[in-house]
Amino acid sequence: MSSQEFRYIVRIVGNDIPGERKLIVGLTQIKGIGYNFANSIAATLKINSNSNIGHLTDANVQAIEKLILNPIEGKFPLWFINRQRDIETGKNLHLITSDIPFTLRNDIERERVTVSWRGYRHLSGLKVRGQRTRTSGRRGGAVGVAKAGMVAPVKKSSSGAAAPAAAPAAAAPAAAEKKK
Repeated sequence: MSSQEFRYIVRIVGNDIPGERKLIVGLTQIKGIGYNFANSIAATLKINSNSNIGHLTDANVQAIEKLILNPIEGKFPLWFINRQRDIETGKNLHLITSDIPFTLRNDIERERVTVSWRGYRHLSGLKVRGQRTRTSGRRGGAVGVAKAGMVAPVKKSSSGAAAPAAAPAAAAPAAAEKKK
């Protein structure tokens, strides 16, 4: 515990994290940081992973941010990083927050522009990684098949009032009694 007072909201890498959350769970709220990455951050910085985020000191928060922004300097193995050998820069990066969907969109767009097989599959809305398409991955409803259990519309009598819908249902128990 720190001598500093409890903070109800802690801002780490642009994300507001409630102070009552445990360290591991709070760090996983940042997009791009999973449970194992958060656990290894706590182990590297020797912070109690069971403590609340609101009890962290400013020095701890800055150390966490520094490690999140550049995990390679923190001696994390390369297989732990989520973007190895980036195509544009050739560097090993760890993407967080809004960089993840932005980079994903750019990657898909690059595949489409080069008209690669993967780009063609993305463009057509089909499976990209070699999965089956014969039986799975179907979208939309069935074509030309009526839904089961549809009720017929109520017929109107000549007087303009709706015919009683309960009449056929009342006849069914009477028919069952005749069979006995």
